[in-house]
Amino acid sequence: MLGSSSLLLQAGLSESMSGRFYLHRCPHWSFTECRDAFGSSLEQWLYFGGYPRGAEFWDDVERWKQYVADSLIETVLARDVLQLQRVAKPALLRHLFLLAAAYPAQILSYNKMLGQLQDAGNTTTLAHYLTLLESAFLASGLNLFSRGQVRRRAGSPKLVLWNNALISALASPSFEQALADPAWWGRLVENAVGAHLLNGLPPSAYAVMHWRMAGDEVDFVVERGPAVWAVEVKSGRGGKPSGLDRFRRHCPESRPLVVGAEGMPLSTFFETPPCVLFGD
Repeated sequence: MLGSSSLLLQAGLSESMSGRFYLHRCPHWSFTECRDAFGSSLEQWLYFGGYPRGAEFWDDVERWKQYVADSLIETVLARDVLQLQRVAKPALLRHLFLLAAAYPAQILSYNKMLGQLQDAGNTTTLAHYLTLLESAFLASGLNLFSRGQVRRRAGSPKLVLWNNALISALASPSFEQALADPAWWGRLVENAVGAHLLNGLPPSAYAVMHWRMAGDEVDFVVERGPAVWAVEVKSGRGGKPSGLDRFRRHCPESRPLVVGAEGMPLSTFFETPPCVLFGD
C-alpha cells in the first residue's frame, strides 16, 4: 500500500473488492500538521505546501523545486494518471497541469485555454482532463455556482491546485521574491484557501464552486444541501472587486465568510477544519 497511488488503489478495489471496502481519504498535509511536525510558519506553508518529505529541502529552494517536480509531479502524472487512465493526448494533459500551476486561483475560460495549449482538441477534452487531474488530487476546475446544473457546467472553471507546493515548484519566484510580490502572494493565499476547502470537505456532502457576474465575483462558494456560504479572501492584493453584496442579493439565504485582514485571520482559518467552519 505504501508504494501504491490513490488511483491504483481505487482501481484494484473496484475490480476485486466491489461492495466490500470503505475508503479512508488521506488529504494533503494541513498547516497545523506541518506546524506541529516541522515548526512551519504560515508563510512557509503557503509557499512550500504540505509535502512532508520536502521539508528537509526548505533551506535550498532549488533542490526543493527539483524534488517536487521529479519525485512528486512527474511520478503522479506519468505513473498514476497516464498508466491507469486512457489519455489520448498525454502531452496535452501535462500542458494543462502546467497551465493550472501558472494561473492558480484564477478563472480561465475553456476557449482561453484552447488558445494557450497546442493540439488542445475541444473543450470536452479539457474538461475531461481536468477531471483526471482532480481524481489524482492535483488540480481542480471549480464550477460556476448556479441553482441550475446546466449553467453551472457551462461557466468558466476556476483553477485550484490541491497543494501550494505544486505551484511554487514550477514558478520562478523564490520564497523571498514571492513574499515581496503582493499580486503573486495573493494568488498563493487564495489558492491555499481553495485547497483547504477541497482537502477538508467530503465531496459527497459539500460542493466547492466560485461565482462571477458582470465583473463582480466571490472567490469560493460552499454548498451543502440548501445551505450556502460565500467565502471572500482578503490577502492584501489591491484592485480586486468584491462581489459579496451582489451575491447576497442574488442568493439571499447565503452566509458570508471573509478570510484575511478584514475578517477571520488566515491562521485561524487554516487551523480550523472546514467541516467545523461549514457545519450545521
